[in-house]
Amino acid sequence: MKPLDFGRSDDPRVQAQLDRLSALSVPQGRLGLATIRALLDRLGNPHRQLPPVFHVAGTNGKGSTCAFLRACLEAQGYRVHVTTSPHLVRYNERIRLAGELICDAMLAEVLAEVLNAGEDLGPSFFEVTIAAAFLAFSRVPADACVVEVGMGGRFDATNVLEPEALAACGIAALGLDHERFLLAPEEGVPTEPMARIAFEKAGIAKLVVPLVTMGERYPPEAQAAIRAVAEKAGALLFPLGAGDAGGDWYCDDYNAGQGFLFYREKYWEEFSLPAPTLIGEHQYENAGLAIAMLRRQTRCPVSEEAMGKGIRAARWPARMQRLGPGPLTALAPDQAVWLDGGHNPSAGAAIAAHFGGPLHLIIGMIEGKDPRAIIDPLAGRIRSLTAVPVPSHDCHPASAFGPDARAAADVEAALLNIPGDDYPILIAGSLYLAGEVLRLNDELPD
Repeated sequence: MKPLDFGRSDDPRVQAQLDRLSALSVPQGRLGLATIRALLDRLGNPHRQLPPVFHVAGTNGKGSTCAFLRACLEAQGYRVHVTTSPHLVRYNERIRLAGELICDAMLAEVLAEVLNAGEDLGPSFFEVTIAAAFLAFSRVPADACVVEVGMGGRFDATNVLEPEALAACGIAALGLDHERFLLAPEEGVPTEPMARIAFEKAGIAKLVVPLVTMGERYPPEAQAAIRAVAEKAGALLFPLGAGDAGGDWYCDDYNAGQGFLFYREKYWEEFSLPAPTLIGEHQYENAGLAIAMLRRQTRCPVSEEAMGKGIRAARWPARMQRLGPGPLTALAPDQAVWLDGGHNPSAGAAIAAHFGGPLHLIIGMIEGKDPRAIIDPLAGRIRSLTAVPVPSHDCHPASAFGPDARAAADVEAALLNIPGDDYPILIAGSLYLAGEVLRLNDELPD
């Protein structure tokens, strides 16, 4: 297996810490929060010194929901800390302090402090990252935090957050992903796959903290699992759904994407907001989830006007992003080039819903992911299919994508060999590949 590339930095102080990070072993079979709690305790428990936190789990859409939350809170005038994963180009993207990506000097400082404190604990890459984020958050004044779950929820390093720190929790769309970890056999947990996924995500539920979910968008077994976890935790559950069916909130793409986002609460309190700038019908519900989280909490009030501004201002790179002018798009000057980091069936369905006609697909997917997840929803519409490597990762060969797939050495070679017609080009299959594409096209996330 190729060594994972945890990032490169032009700053030697940061690179020295990234090298230490890359040397960490990935825990095999270790579950629980004991290590991250011990690490944070040695650092003075910075997770207990944060402004109100919005905590978001899910299989797909949690990053977009975090982007909407951040944009709405900032439109209200709040200073917002954010931690999301993975990074696309620079490790700094994982930690945003009061609106700005963490600077190299502070990043090097907090990483060194965390790594030194945990040398004998054997923390994972993600545990170190979250500890560093919380440490930085505790040292820079802000009004709110937005924290994205890395994987699952119950045993995710972010789940050290305690009820007192939380303004609201949310669960975005659910689907099968990370099955090796999230479906690992365990006594006393649901055995049906989607119920188990929901059970793991709902592990972020906390006593008397609002837990806002996509409700009726989940299969019945997932809804039941979330209700059971929420009830056991004493969380305040607010699911999406029609009011007469037990739902608390609802949103819709009014006028087929040509108008605005329609949002309704139980008992028919309703209002409309501008349509999201983020592409895809699924972004209406991600925006709706963010709105419902904001309205179900009381620690950071946000007006409807600020919500409207935030919905329009939100940006989330590599999620149905049309690439701008750059070195890569210059290789296909007469065609629209789109980028999406989706790699599971739910993401494939969202991509297929966006592209109504034929397209050229460039795909790179790491081993362990379903090679049919993106191409099956696009069946009958793929004019050409090119498989490329995912830098620094073991990945599927062209043969995994079917007999019509051809291999290319890299994205540049793939673009040069696509027929010059009127059909758009989609690059998809991995966020790691998406980061490389953004780097090559000089579109660094800020």
